[in-house]
Amino acid sequence: MFRIDTWANPEFLWLLLLLPLLIVWYWFRHKKSNAELRVSGLEAYGNVPVTMKVWLIHSLFALRLLALALLILAIARPQAVSSKQNIHIEGIDIVLTLDVSSSMLARDFKPDRLEAAKEVAKEFIAKRPNDRIGMVIFSGEAFTQVPLTTDHSMIVNLFREVKSGMIEDGTAIGDGLATAVSRLEESEAISKVIILLTDGVNNSGSVDPLSAAEIAKMFGIRVYTIGVGSRGYAPYPVQDQFGRTHMQQMEVQIDEDLLKQIAGETGGRYFRAENNEKLRKIYDEIDQLEKSKIDVQEFKKKHEKFLPFALIAVGFFILEMLLRYMYFRKLP
Repeated sequence: MFRIDTWANPEFLWLLLLLPLLIVWYWFRHKKSNAELRVSGLEAYGNVPVTMKVWLIHSLFALRLLALALLILAIARPQAVSSKQNIHIEGIDIVLTLDVSSSMLARDFKPDRLEAAKEVAKEFIAKRPNDRIGMVIFSGEAFTQVPLTTDHSMIVNLFREVKSGMIEDGTAIGDGLATAVSRLEESEAISKVIILLTDGVNNSGSVDPLSAAEIAKMFGIRVYTIGVGSRGYAPYPVQDQFGRTHMQQMEVQIDEDLLKQIAGETGGRYFRAENNEKLRKIYDEIDQLEKSKIDVQEFKKKHEKFLPFALIAVGFFILEMLLRYMYFRKLP
């Protein structure tokens, strides 16, 4: 009942400074109002008890003071504020398009390119609670691993099934991009994004990558392309005729010109990741570039709280009057 968030007329609160002055005035007035009687000695009055009524007479002033203080508070109009927020969120539809060709097993990333890409993608998904996210994988061909969904835990669980060799080997960048576009072409999100990650050169598939980029542009889809791999050579696991695995240095070949064209055609950006930390920073940058739209409308309503103060002030005033003219009544 007495919760106060603001005051409509706070300038009246300065009147409370009068209360200490009234107390001082009352003390001096009461001191001077005592009657004086000269007597030869006080022995005759030594056993006269001081009644409670003598002390209670001061309650009249206390009640008047309380009534005045509460009246000042009521005039200052205390108010409680209740607020309500309407939050409207428009998320972004994102399709992660991941190369799972055999070259993604290269060990220039820890533990390898594919596992590093999966781990960083999981971290990226965790930062996008308001977005629908899907996943397309490709190597020699492409297919949708996860359609657009807000069930991010399902996507993270299905990452465990993403392995190199699960589909025909090769690097069909155009097929991967076209499949991702097909997931987004009917989307009504405020922003539609494809993050395409590869470590190779387009060497298979039935769709030209630049043609797929033109289709993406037509549907208003931005494509961020990421080339994964160190410069020069990288250690790659190979098996000999006895099934034993050993590392062999293989040249890193990424068609950066193609990836830059795809990104430029669609209004996206191209990034080059040479290690785990660089890849993580790239996803962080994309996260900053693509933000969901959140509209917050706040409604505030003020409730007047002066009435309890005014009623209690009137109550104290009435009580003071009753005591003054009934219990502390002065005889003429």
